[in-house]
Amino acid sequence: MAYKPNFQKKYEEEIIPKLKDQFQYTSIMEIPRIEKIVINQGIGDAITDKKLITTAMEELALITGQNPVTTHSKRDISNFKVRKGMPIGVRVTLRRHKMYEFLERLVRSVLPRIRDFKGVGIKFDGKGNYTLGVNEQIIFPEINLDKVNKIMGMNITLVTTAKTDEEAYALLTDFGIPFKNKQK
Repeated sequence: MAYKPNFQKKYEEEIIPKLKDQFQYTSIMEIPRIEKIVINQGIGDAITDKKLITTAMEELALITGQNPVTTHSKRDISNFKVRKGMPIGVRVTLRRHKMYEFLERLVRSVLPRIRDFKGVGIKFDGKGNYTLGVNEQIIFPEINLDKVNKIMGMNITLVTTAKTDEEAYALLTDFGIPFKNKQK
C-alpha cells in the first residue's frame, strides 16, 4: 500500500463527506481541495547583502524539504536601487504528499508556537485562495535559532479549487486552520 500523509487521509475520509453534505455537491469532482501551497519570501535587503538569498534558500529548504528557486526583479526601480534580473526573493511550490505534510506541521506545531496567537485573519482573494503572512521564520521547529542571521517573514498561500470564499473557508476550517472568528 502506498504512503499517504495524515492530512490526506483526513481529507479523503472526513472532509470530503462533510463538504459533500454541507454544500450539496452531486459529484466528488465538485468538492474543493487544496491544489498547492506556495511559500514566498521576499528579501529586500538582498540588494546590499547577497548572502541573504543563500541563507533564505537554506532555511526554506529546511522548512519545506524541497529546494527553493530564486525570484528575480522584472524591471528597474531606481528608488530602491533594483536592477532588472536581480535576485530579490525565494519561493517554493509544494504539491501532493509534501503539501499535506507541510500543512499538518503548520497547523499542529508551527501556528501554536506564535506568541500571543489568537488565530489567523479571514481574508480570501475572492477565488477561494488564502494567504497567510508569517512575520518570523523562527517559529518553524526546523530552524536553529543560533544560526539565524536575520529575522525574515514569509507568505504562505493555500491555492484551492474552491469556487467561492465560503467553500474555501469551510475546507480550511475542516483542516484545522485556526481562524479568528466566523466568516460572515
